[in-house]
Amino acid sequence: MTITSYRFGNPLLGRQSSPEVIAESLRQAIIEGQLGPGESLRQENLAQHFSVSRIPVREALRQLESEGWIVFQRNRGARVSSLSADEVREIYEIRASLEVTALRLAAPHHTPHSLKQAGAILHAAHSETGGLFNVERNREFHLALYAPAQRPRLIALIDSLHSQGERYLRLKLDMPAHKRQSDDEHQRILDAMRRGDVEAAVKILEPHLLQTGEMVASFIVSHLAAGAVKGGKKRLAANTKSVGRTNARTGA
Repeated sequence: MTITSYRFGNPLLGRQSSPEVIAESLRQAIIEGQLGPGESLRQENLAQHFSVSRIPVREALRQLESEGWIVFQRNRGARVSSLSADEVREIYEIRASLEVTALRLAAPHHTPHSLKQAGAILHAAHSETGGLFNVERNREFHLALYAPAQRPRLIALIDSLHSQGERYLRLKLDMPAHKRQSDDEHQRILDAMRRGDVEAAVKILEPHLLQTGEMVASFIVSHLAAGAVKGGKKRLAANTKSVGRTNARTGA
């Protein structure tokens, strides 16, 4: 489906154009369902919507592609990626394995200063309410836990998985109850690291990640099922109207 006007607002009105602002607006539109899976994102339409040239739009779309929010298809341009329960489970299963390894490697090298830095990030996360900042603080906290491991390839893999899972994580962090739970589990992980009890931290970290994957996967399954039911009802209503018009014309 191709559209020339969008239901979400233009955050650039009266402001300088920015690929980051455009990308964030599109992320939020995808999360809120204003842009659905498979929906076309034509650069000229988006440029008109945001009142900018195609250049910042193109940069924003490339950023969203790298994060998994959209895909570029040959001869079809950019489209919103489909949400996949299997994908989110796999991302969080891999993250759990890699991050447990990174935490164990980092533990002997943590200092009061490095733990203080992680604590400052967590303190900032507690007061965040915006989806983008929640995700950024989440990433910063996890990477601060693993940085002392001095394993750049391992950290790069974990960082890449954070990017791939960002759109899924935002489904969780945009729900206040789940954000509070996530903040609480982060605090318990940090408290265990401050005590020098890495195994206690691991016992919190691993289910923290695996349960997030399962929770978001379940949300996606139920969300898609609800969408299918809603879509079926719309098609049924449309068919009923069509039959009614046909009967009216034929006198049936």
